[in-house]
Amino acid sequence: MASLPATTKLGGYDLYKNVLGSPKYIVAPMVDQSELAWRRLSRRYGAQVIYSPMINAKMFATQSNKYYRELNFNTTCGEEGDPTVDRPLVVQFCANDPDQLLASARIVEPYCDAVDINLGCPQDIAKKGKYGAFLQDDWDLIYKLINILHTNLSIPVTAKFRVFPTVEKTVAYAKMLESAGAQILTCHGRIREQRGVNTGLADWSKIRAVKEAVTVPVFANGNILYQSDIFRCLEATGADGVMSAEGQLYNPALFNGLTSSSTPSSPSTSLSLSPLDPDYLSDEQILLRQPRHCDLAIEYLNIVLSQKTPTTVSAVKGHLFKIMRPGLVKEKDLREKLGKVKVNPKAPRPGYEEYLRVCQELKERMERDEKAAAGKPLKDLIEIDATTGLQVMPHWLAQAYFRPPPPPKPEPQPKKATPSKRSLTDSETKSAGEGGETKRVKLDNILENICPAEVGISA
Repeated sequence: MASLPATTKLGGYDLYKNVLGSPKYIVAPMVDQSELAWRRLSRRYGAQVIYSPMINAKMFATQSNKYYRELNFNTTCGEEGDPTVDRPLVVQFCANDPDQLLASARIVEPYCDAVDINLGCPQDIAKKGKYGAFLQDDWDLIYKLINILHTNLSIPVTAKFRVFPTVEKTVAYAKMLESAGAQILTCHGRIREQRGVNTGLADWSKIRAVKEAVTVPVFANGNILYQSDIFRCLEATGADGVMSAEGQLYNPALFNGLTSSSTPSSPSTSLSLSPLDPDYLSDEQILLRQPRHCDLAIEYLNIVLSQKTPTTVSAVKGHLFKIMRPGLVKEKDLREKLGKVKVNPKAPRPGYEEYLRVCQELKERMERDEKAAAGKPLKDLIEIDATTGLQVMPHWLAQAYFRPPPPPKPEPQPKKATPSKRSLTDSETKSAGEGGETKRVKLDNILENICPAEVGISA
C-alpha cells in the first residue's frame, strides 16, 4: 500500500484507517531484527503494519556514510518500501538533533507511510548517545524533534515511548507528544529501568490512561506472548492495535489466522500473561498459532536467499537462534554448530546455505520426536514452566519466551547487638569472607539460569 501524495497528507484516525488500513496487529521496530526479510515473513503470518529497525539519524544523514545507509534501509535494490511487498511500513529513527532527523527522514520519505521517533530504547548505548528513553527528561527537545517532521514532511510522524513511574506524568507526556504533531502514539507499558533481568511486566493500566487522554490512535506494547494476550491487552487498554517485539521474534506466526474482527476463541477473565487456553483449541488451531519452528526458520532463510536486498549475518543468526530456541535447547550440538557457521558478510551470498543445512538437520530430529509422540493430542503434551508458571509447547513448536524478574531481595535483618567490640581473628575473617563469596556465586548462578543472554535488542 503506497503512501498518499503530499497534497492529501493525513493524520490521526484518517492515517490509521485510510493509509494503514485500520491495523490491530503490528510488529515493533527492533534493532537488527525487523529487517526486510523478517518483514516479508511476518506479513505472510498476519502482521498488518511493520516498523523498520531503529536507524540512527545522525549516521544515516551523513552523505559519506553510504554503507550505513544501505545496511539499514537499502534504496538501491528497490525492495524496501516496495508497495507490492513491503507496505504499510513505518521507518523509525533515533535522534537528538532536529535537523539531522529531518535530513534522514527526507531520504526515506518516498518509501514509507510514516516516520517514527524512538523515545523508548532503554539500553546503555542510548544513554551514551542521548536518544530513546533517555530523552524523557528533555521535553523541549522531544517537541522539536516531532514538530520539525510534522511541519516539513509530506508523510506523518509517529512516536513510540515508555511510561513514567506515575500515571499523571505519563499522561502529560503523551499529551505533549500529541501536541507536537505525533499522529499515532505507541505506548510501551514499562518504565525506562525495566530492561534485562529487571524487565518484568508492562503496566497496561498506564496505556489505558494514555488512550483515554489523547485523540490520536494508540498502539499498546508489552506482555504479548500468545494470541490470547492480544485480546486481553485490547480489552484492558482500549488501544487501537497491539504491537509485539520479542513475542513475535520467537514466534513470527503470533498474528497468524487473525483478522481485524477476530475475537478470543476461548473465555478468560485474566489480564495477566496467559497461555494458549489449549482446552478450547484443536491441534490444528494450536499449530496455526504455534507452527513447527524449523519450518518457520527455513521459510525465513529462503526469503533471505531469494531477495536482492542483503541481510546482515547478525540479523540472520539472531533470528535463527530465537525461532528454533526450543529445539536448540535440547539439541545442544546443533546449537553449537549453528553458532560456529562461518560466513563472509561482504559476499553477495554470504554462505547462508550452511545455516539452511543446520536447520534441516534440526528439523529431522524434531520430526523424530514428534513422531514418537504421535497419537497424543497437543494439549496433553503441554507442560508448565516451573520458573514462570507459563505453559510450554512441545519443543518442536514455536514457543514464546519470557524473561522472569530476578528473585526478590531478602528483607534486611536487624543487626544484633554485640557484647564487645573486639576485632575478628584471622580465621574468623577468612570464614566470613568465604561465606559471603559463596552466597554471591550462588546468586549469580540463579540469575544466569533464569535470565539467559539472548541475541537482539528491542527498540
